[in-house]
Amino acid sequence: MDDTSRVGSAKGYADLQDHVAALEAAGLVHRITEPVNKDTEMHALVRWQYRGGIPEHNRKAFLFTNVTDSKGRKYDMPVIVGALAGSREIYRMGLNVPKDQIGAIWQKALENPVPPVVVDKAVCQEVVIEGTDLIGVGKGLDALPVPISTPGFDSAPYITAGNFVTRDPDNGIQNMGTYRGGLKASNRMVVRMATRNGGAGGYPHWEKYKALGQKMPCAVVLGCPPSVAYTGPQKVTRDVDELAVAGGLAGAPIRIVKCRTVDLMVPADSEIIIEGLIDTTQLEPEAPFGESHGHISLEDFNMIFEVTCITHRKKPMFASIISQVTPSESSSIKRDAYEQMFLAHVVKTLGIRSCKRVVMHEPLTNLRRVIFLVMQQGTPRTEVWRALQGTAMLRADCGKYVIAVNEDIDPDNTDAVFWSMAYRSNPSQDVQILKYRDGGHGPKGGAHSFDGTMLIDATLKGKSAPLALPKKEYMEHAKEMWERLQLPPLTPEAPWHGYSLGDWNEEWDDMAKVATRGDYMENGKRSEGLRRSGLKPNTPFRRDGSTPEPSNND
Repeated sequence: MDDTSRVGSAKGYADLQDHVAALEAAGLVHRITEPVNKDTEMHALVRWQYRGGIPEHNRKAFLFTNVTDSKGRKYDMPVIVGALAGSREIYRMGLNVPKDQIGAIWQKALENPVPPVVVDKAVCQEVVIEGTDLIGVGKGLDALPVPISTPGFDSAPYITAGNFVTRDPDNGIQNMGTYRGGLKASNRMVVRMATRNGGAGGYPHWEKYKALGQKMPCAVVLGCPPSVAYTGPQKVTRDVDELAVAGGLAGAPIRIVKCRTVDLMVPADSEIIIEGLIDTTQLEPEAPFGESHGHISLEDFNMIFEVTCITHRKKPMFASIISQVTPSESSSIKRDAYEQMFLAHVVKTLGIRSCKRVVMHEPLTNLRRVIFLVMQQGTPRTEVWRALQGTAMLRADCGKYVIAVNEDIDPDNTDAVFWSMAYRSNPSQDVQILKYRDGGHGPKGGAHSFDGTMLIDATLKGKSAPLALPKKEYMEHAKEMWERLQLPPLTPEAPWHGYSLGDWNEEWDDMAKVATRGDYMENGKRSEGLRRSGLKPNTPFRRDGSTPEPSNND
């Protein structure tokens, strides 16, 4: 599907409103016109899309045009939720590429960033709010329809789709990361930037400003073009500007403009920009908040963001994302880029070309904890282990369990993974434990701040008997019959047909064909002619005279 018609010629890429219009045209938006309370109803309503058994391909974005709050206030600004990665099709449209090119466009963007270009005027600065207009009920941050993400647990409305821009005071390179911001007052919020290894790119900047005895300039980009929004949650190489990677995704330089009150550059085609200074001398308690690792983050001391200015379009749209328990929008945004980063490391950096895919498990575990390597059958065990160890070492916060499987195993099918572990791995030989790993992204608790890694080689170590399901042609014929009989709709789950795993020969294949013709007695005559004495029952037979070890799995 080609969506280039929605891309504005002036900028060469879609902004958020272009993208939402394209989604609506494609039937991928639920437009909700009845009053919806942003504090109690909005995110809970969208959450049912992820916990209500709705197939991924049927998920849509939600556009709320009649937003209220628990005090009875009404907001003129609509709220869009799920427009970035509510489904894989929505994500694909945001990247403006076919589904089979998602990985390729990310790899190209990471390897060939396109520097942004500066403009003098920007739609994100059509309205400017500063000074006393930021202070008081219904002003500043309090004028924005910021939803409560996890009603019943969260302590405040939270900015979840905010891309926080900071600059390294030493080299001047900007960083843009997606962090959470909890509202505290009309001109104050508290921001959490992860301080763990591999955490927030803005945190080292904060440390440098603290050493200088200065507050840190920061700008929050809300409702940016999808190509920009997708780069914020990613972990690109430090000192590479995410806006340049976004240009690589868009295939055109991102237009940027200087903020009004801080010395930072932000995407000119955004909906809303919040400018401010982050205190480096004091911290303030922040949370509880429903985090993307699927647990409630309890109160921590975090960074105080003092708002100096808010700018926005004349008719802006407020963007929010669903996070918390995965799958969610926050994990879907990360998944493709993370998987491509690991695959490039294994294939290009380590030179293990027999690794065909890297799959990061998403439901409930949020990508980082469980990683699958899909290896070509016949890969030497030394290479499998090098791939496992290299994957575990790439990032401090990823890879608690790293499992290698073959190409016939679908890593998104837990049953297939268990099947591979059950029959293709020996715990005494095919499992390795690495100690003293970083605790990573997850709920706090317990006596230790460190964790470990388990590596599992669940690939075939040699030839094996075929999978015991009817061959593909018989299953396809039976499926046609099933549908002709108007039986309940089928959703095939791999493996749904039998196939060889190496230990199979033409003679057995011929015997099977004879049996399906109804001539099984011919096979009986064959075996009768091969009778032998002096053997123990269960002794294997091979026409070539080989004598494989008897199986204890029968």
